[in-house]
Amino acid sequence: MTEFKLIRNWAKERGIYDKGDVKTQLIKLYEETGELSEAILKDNEEEFVDAIGDAVVVLTNLASMGGFDIEHCIKHAYGQIASRTGSMVNGTFVKDK
Repeated sequence: MTEFKLIRNWAKERGIYDKGDVKTQLIKLYEETGELSEAILKDNEEEFVDAIGDAVVVLTNLASMGGFDIEHCIKHAYGQIASRTGSMVNGTFVKDK
């Protein structure tokens, strides 16, 4: 069983899908990205890993609550970027227009 399926089972068992709300999950994602920002600024590797993992859990739940599997969302996003070209500018990939 994939980690994504395990996450969905965990969320279902806890009533996140039945009683949860996409808006509160979105706020949870903001919280997790805030923790990620703090980990980056403090150069805290353990908190960095934890925050990314927590954000993936929230994104998995959001996708499911929106009627999609996270795997579908990832495949869709990759399909958009697979042939994208661009260059690195100041540490950021900037796509060609």
